Amino acid sequence: MTSWHTLPRAAFDLETTGRDPLDARIVTASIVVVNGRSEILHTKEWLVNPGVPIPVEASEIHGIYTAQAQAEGIDAATAVAEISAYLADLFQTMPVMAFNAAYDFTVLDREAKRHGVAPLAPAPVIDPYIMDKQVDKYRRGKRNLSVMSEFYGVPLLNAHTSAADAAATIGIADALATKYPKLQVDPLELHGAQVSWAAEQAAGLQEFFRRKDSAAVVNGEWPVRG
Repeated sequence: MTSWHTLPRAAFDLETTGRDPLDARIVTASIVVVNGRSEILHTKEWLVNPGVPIPVEASEIHGIYTAQAQAEGIDAATAVAEISAYLADLFQTMPVMAFNAAYDFTVLDREAKRHGVAPLAPAPVIDPYIMDKQVDKYRRGKRNLSVMSEFYGVPLLNAHTSAADAAATIGIADALATKYPKLQVDPLELHGAQVSWAAEQAAGLQEFFRRKDSAAVVNGEWPVRG
């Protein structure tokens, strides 16, 4: 069987106004499509006017400030419709990678509902964050994009720009598939496995948190949180 990491595939990344996916607004979006040799075929990018002020702490991470977004960005409703349509077309023929996919696809889902756009049903999604936690459960340390790029030897230039983060996501996913052949399954099968893995990982984290806070809740829904 030819594995997904040697076939055409895409990656999706957002930069936003904040950390909470239920409330964050899209500021930039990037979708990168590569061929079976990992050569970039297409890169599609959006700069969005989120309709709300961008907090300075968010701007300092991704480099887009409110004035630029208002002057140069397209309106959020148009952007959300275009991003959703572009992804829906890709899902017809290939998997889409997203690092910590439950964040990006939940933001997109909430933005769609906020602006009256039909929500996307994302599948098959491949999430190197969830896969790494599953195949290397006991490795200590952080598992953010920068750390994992270094760990797997994947270049990450211009970190926290959505295009660079999307390209690095593909590289990390490919490295995982190469190192762990059990991940080389049909993308829809892998998608279903990640739904279960995300729920199990969240349950374990919730159990840990409840040692100090009996009311702690960790949402394990993936790739879109309810």
